[in-house]
Amino acid sequence: MRQKAVERFTPRFRGLIVTIMDQLILGQTLEAKGNPFLDGPGAMAHRTNGAVLVRDRRIAAVGEADELRTAHPGAGITDFGSGLILPGFVDAHVHYHQTGIIASWGKRLIDWLNTYTFPEEMRFADADVARDVAGQYLDLVLGHGTTTVASFCTIHPASVDAIFEAAETRGMAVVAGKTCMDRTAPEGLTDTAQSAYDDSKVLIDRWHGTERATYAITPRFSPTSTPEQLAVLGALWAEHPTCLMQTHLSEQVDEVAWVRDLYPDARDYLDTYEAAGLLGRGALFGHAIHLTEREIDRLAEADASLIHCPTSNTFIGSGLFDLSLTASHRVGLATDTGGGSSFSMLRTMAAAYEVGQLRGRPAHPAELLWLATTGSARALGQSDQIGRLSECCFADLVVLDLASTPAVAQRHARAGDIWEAVFPTIMMGDDRAIEAVYLAGEKWGGPVA
Repeated sequence: MRQKAVERFTPRFRGLIVTIMDQLILGQTLEAKGNPFLDGPGAMAHRTNGAVLVRDRRIAAVGEADELRTAHPGAGITDFGSGLILPGFVDAHVHYHQTGIIASWGKRLIDWLNTYTFPEEMRFADADVARDVAGQYLDLVLGHGTTTVASFCTIHPASVDAIFEAAETRGMAVVAGKTCMDRTAPEGLTDTAQSAYDDSKVLIDRWHGTERATYAITPRFSPTSTPEQLAVLGALWAEHPTCLMQTHLSEQVDEVAWVRDLYPDARDYLDTYEAAGLLGRGALFGHAIHLTEREIDRLAEADASLIHCPTSNTFIGSGLFDLSLTASHRVGLATDTGGGSSFSMLRTMAAAYEVGQLRGRPAHPAELLWLATTGSARALGQSDQIGRLSECCFADLVVLDLASTPAVAQRHARAGDIWEAVFPTIMMGDDRAIEAVYLAGEKWGGPVA
């Protein structure tokens, strides 16, 4: 039986360069002391000559490099010079099984599902396909500095096993769950209310709390679940309240109209989940663009999380998320692979900035970095474990080269402060900007063979 004890997690993972002594990782650091959406850019403390002390897979201290070197003379040292050390990026809403159909041309949401998504998901009845794609996907996102993802799987339990097994091999913290659909989906991709409950319960027992795995109860969205299925999944969540619950909400206006037709007695889209017991802290609602005032108020009252997926929302033509909700709600940031058009959280931050410009509220670089790290970790209810340069958090880190290409370097050379220095990498950076990635204190050595 797999041990359910994160504290017993051992450095045995293929693809990692394993060390066991105290480590000092030197470079510039940005440490979240608050929420920049509420407290301004000063909520992010910058050190030009900073250091992170790693001990037993976790961050033991963050401070000035000289002070920590003096206090810990026996620590191993890795010096990244002017590289910027951040918490590893946290991608709060993905569909790992859509890796192969990313950047598929020209469809609205429902057409996109029928044309690209559902045929691709059929392939995951083959466990070997699921294992291959899960490994490929995690290596792709690690190469972009993402150290945690919250992923939908397909309806097939083996697709859940595949992503958790691949994450365990790499030492990653991953949230995932079997997608449940009992109507308006092709034959071969539907279950029933009872089988959705039974399959999900088995997977919870197998994975939730093992190593760094978190299970998310996962109805795809209200149009593909009957009220009966939503109700049994709500009952399952009540039985396992430490699990998360992930789904979609108000992504496109035609989707909202579809829900109105399917649930004529519901007050609004959110009410279809609320009536089933699927609204509360730990609920993750992807997109959440076209919300009513009642929905906005209830989401805040319930302390649920909204997940902003900017590249997906523009690529599929869904709309523009209201980032001002970050002042009153838990908000995370996500690539939404493969409706989103990039595996990169840098590109996703850039898209969030552009969406904010279109809504008249551009995000500051401090806000963008916070969203991609602490904000997303907070949305997942895991900011005590990931997403922060803070004592006791896992040492999941990314080091950015702020002059990774000639185009970025020439702009970086004229920077007057840390925000002018990092913003060109947010807007123009890619995987070439990722100088190093650490998972639980172990340096990731590249794709797992």
